Amino acid sequence: MLISIGLPTTVPNTPQSAVLEWAQAVDQSGFSGVATLERLVYDSYDSLTTLAAAAAVTKRAKLLSAVLLGPLHKNVALFAKQVATINKLSGGRLTVGVAAGSRPDDFNASGVAMAGRGGRLARQIEEARQIWGGARRGFAGAIGPSAGPPVLLGGHSAAAIDRAARIGDGWIAGGGGADMFHAGAEKFRAAWRDHGRSGTPRVVALSYFSLGSDAAELADEYLLKYYAFAPPYARMVRATTPAGAAAVRETIEKFDAAGCDELVLSPCGHDIAQLRTLRETLHL
Repeated sequence: MLISIGLPTTVPNTPQSAVLEWAQAVDQSGFSGVATLERLVYDSYDSLTTLAAAAAVTKRAKLLSAVLLGPLHKNVALFAKQVATINKLSGGRLTVGVAAGSRPDDFNASGVAMAGRGGRLARQIEEARQIWGGARRGFAGAIGPSAGPPVLLGGHSAAAIDRAARIGDGWIAGGGGADMFHAGAEKFRAAWRDHGRSGTPRVVALSYFSLGSDAAELADEYLLKYYAFAPPYARMVRATTPAGAAAVRETIEKFDAAGCDELVLSPCGHDIAQLRTLRETLHL
């Protein structure tokens, strides 16, 4: 199982220097790559812009959006160009994770209706792939650059899992623990087979982590605030977030046993000591 690191782009008061410091440190480590989360109505960094910045300061690390909120990027042609540009400039290191989204404030702020967002997401991916494939869109020809990345679709609902199996290159699970991931991955693989898809799909998961003497307090402060819009979900995510070295190692073992191909460990704090301690914990 590969292990990637979420950049602290949604952790409050993260300085820009910390975001790039994390990206460079991951690039020089044994971790697979870096990932970003996307949220609009929150004091956080934009996901695509951050991935572009991370691409510029790294050479080896893979890049992953975990996940973009597809329907908010309603100009599909521009979205496709931005994504292809990051993939091209990074030398093909980008994988796009995308989902339909669930927070009404993000949609209200964007002037985008929540109703029908799943269908719009599917059409968005179809159009983006046509653009990445060089389809003509005007007098000058294709939009370009012709450098489309793999696409992972997220979501735990039956419709989201079926959509991922039908049109995705794989499925990505949000924070919720190894048991939730395992249940979703089994449904996804079954749906993949039902749709007559060939090959073995990629399954990716995200887990938050917290280390240090105040690990539990740090996780409480970040996660219960970040998911305050849905208190029951916030408590569930916090309950499945490992705090402390032993808990982190146990969580990794559980995801590995559940058949996860890549686990994104996303920090609850922006101090680079979190990453250094994680490397020590995993002997990387």
